[in-house]
Amino acid sequence: MKTVLLLRHAKSAWNDAGLSDHERPLSRRGERSAEAMAEHIVKRAPRPDLILCSTAVRTRQTLAPLVHRAAAPAPPILLEKALYLAPEATLLARLRKVPDEAGTVLLIGHNDGIWQLAEVLADKGRAALLQALREKFPTGALAILRAPIERWADLAAGSAELLSYVRPRDLVSS
Repeated sequence: MKTVLLLRHAKSAWNDAGLSDHERPLSRRGERSAEAMAEHIVKRAPRPDLILCSTAVRTRQTLAPLVHRAAAPAPPILLEKALYLAPEATLLARLRKVPDEAGTVLLIGHNDGIWQLAEVLADKGRAALLQALREKFPTGALAILRAPIERWADLAAGSAELLSYVRPRDLVSS
């Protein structure tokens, strides 16, 4: 059994036109959302054995509160440029290369890839959760999926059950 947590970065700031997209930080609202989501993950989600994160500033800032809250030792964290704005196919290919010793992986990335990957993987789950996932995957949202596979290489479209779908607004008021 393999579990994947798909987390879209929290809301970013757009107030510095001189920054490249890759360097955009979180907004204050995004910082609050990242803190709330980190608390939620620590308390209610399976502990990741591995964290894969885009190198963008906003994804790393979304990850930071989780690292601070997680029990030591922190799981291995791989910051990967290839995850920056990666499409669903690239994200799925990356997950398929995860070592099989890892039972749970947290992937922090960007839309539309994260959303499309969640939709492609989720074949089963509570109807209300699946409907909410299909409607929108806002900044800071988290989808938790479980696939009845032994090897990450076997992760495929329609192979997972959506266990949880949480948006920052479900946790905090903006």
